[in-house]
Amino acid sequence: MKHGIYLTRGPVTVRPLTPEHAPFLLKWMTEPRVLEFYEGRDAVFTPERILKDFYQEEWNARRCIVEYEEKPIGYLQIYRLDEELCREYHYSHLGGFSFGIDQFIGEPEYWNRKIGRTFLTLVLEYLTGTEGARSVILDPHADNPRALRCYEACGFRKLKLLEKHEMHEGERRDCWLMEYLPENSP
Repeated sequence: MKHGIYLTRGPVTVRPLTPEHAPFLLKWMTEPRVLEFYEGRDAVFTPERILKDFYQEEWNARRCIVEYEEKPIGYLQIYRLDEELCREYHYSHLGGFSFGIDQFIGEPEYWNRKIGRTFLTLVLEYLTGTEGARSVILDPHADNPRALRCYEACGFRKLKLLEKHEMHEGERRDCWLMEYLPENSP
């Protein structure tokens, strides 16, 4: 990870990913309810794959753990958009300071408790306030209404349907390209 962020609001904390988090990642990446929308239920994660995908992969992303009451419950990665990613998404903010994010709550008992809204709001405030982001994008599966509701509640707006955008469980799945602009925040 290039440099970490440490954010907290009430019982929710976002902190840099460390090697001690690997067992949590392995647990989450073998949970079918998580894999339904992140990686796919046909994905096989081992301790070696966790190490490769989350710790060794050379990619300019800041990887974080989301905690609730000091218990790791989720994962977040933040990356600066470059020209290649903007082309992939047909996203026109090339001249701006834009970021992409991917995240999930890996502990299903923490779903539907507005924790996602809390940590995303923290991250959006940080990216737009501290780092000067002009926009933040994400690309959830179009068939994930829980995530879509959360993102819209945080101020993301659907820009365009990315048809057959992601290979997931053996087939191409539609995703929504969603954008957060600080001036449109809730």
